[in-house]
Amino acid sequence: MTEEDKGMLRDIFAGLSMCGLIMKNIGTPQDMAEASYRMADALMEARDKGEELGIAAVKPRKRYLRKGA
Repeated sequence: MTEEDKGMLRDIFAGLSMCGLIMKNIGTPQDMAEASYRMADALMEARDKGEELGIAAVKPRKRYLRKGA
C-alpha cells in the first residue's frame, strides 16, 4: 500500500468516525473534526499491528475420527 493509499484510508476512517459523532451530536464541529482524526489515527495503528482479533483469530479444533466407523 502506497503512502497516498494510506492517506486516503485515513481520510475514509475519519469520515466514518465523523458520521458517528454527528449522529450523536457530540461537541462543536471543530471538536468533532479533531476527534474523528484521532480515531482515524487509532484505527490506522490497529490496522498496522497486523494482529487478528475476533472470529478470524480463533484456531479450529482438531477433528478426531471415530475408530471402527
